[in-house]
Amino acid sequence: MANQTDPKLLETLVCPVTRSTLSYNADKQELVSKAAGLAFPIRNGIPVMLVDEARKLDG
Repeated sequence: MANQTDPKLLETLVCPVTRSTLSYNADKQELVSKAAGLAFPIRNGIPVMLVDEARKLDG
């Protein structure tokens, strides 16, 4: 992928809702907050940490 996100950046980001750690889903290009039940997209290598842009997790 041409627009890769810096792994060090991903390690420092936390969920904007719960302040918990996030897991990286490389296949879907998103950061997942299991605590909040949300997945934040990564677009053009930039994490979009807006709740309004997040996808709700199933289950």
